[in-house]
Amino acid sequence: MKTALIAGASGLVGSELLNLLLESNEYQTIHVVARRPGEVKHPKIVEHIIDFSQLDTIQVGERIDDAFCALGTTIKKAGSRELFERVDFKYIVDFALKSRMLGAKHFLLVSAMGADSSSKIFYNRVKGKTEEIVKRMEFEHLSVFRPSLLLGKRVEKRSAEKSAEWIMTTFDFMVPAKYKAIKAETVAVKMYRVASAGGKGTTMFESDQIRNI
Repeated sequence: MKTALIAGASGLVGSELLNLLLESNEYQTIHVVARRPGEVKHPKIVEHIIDFSQLDTIQVGERIDDAFCALGTTIKKAGSRELFERVDFKYIVDFALKSRMLGAKHFLLVSAMGADSSSKIFYNRVKGKTEEIVKRMEFEHLSVFRPSLLLGKRVEKRSAEKSAEWIMTTFDFMVPAKYKAIKAETVAVKMYRVASAGGKGTTMFESDQIRNI
């Protein structure tokens, strides 16, 4: 049986993924890294409540097999570009580095459609830069997922995203497969199946590939 490490377990994708890992017979322990205690309680869960600026201090006491990163925010929620970059670049890179140090062979990262370190769009540029740094860590197996607009029940209200969801779902038949909105649950299922399948090297999954489960 395997041991998992997950960050972002309270988010749209992360919460769905956590449930899948708990239901799975493949994982005996799930180490959850979070800023505050989660609502889900389970014998498999070991919580590590920590300020993400101190990720290097985490001690799990065992080797990690698979590390899942579903961390992410928005510029509006973060409050500034600087704070957004702290979460979507620094914290993710730090988490990946710590996962590597803990022996993780497979790192699974939720990125975003359009991620490109040379993009003129700040959000896409940060996502792309994050991907590039994680790739350099040379995990035995790296899986990067680039979903389009995520659908699901959010804790916080995001009026702009709610409007985008309505447009994307109402006119879904007109949207090319790669750009269609995608359920957070679908992304989580794809991540779980990829983790179960194993493999080596780096694999990128665009949104239409994620939907094909």
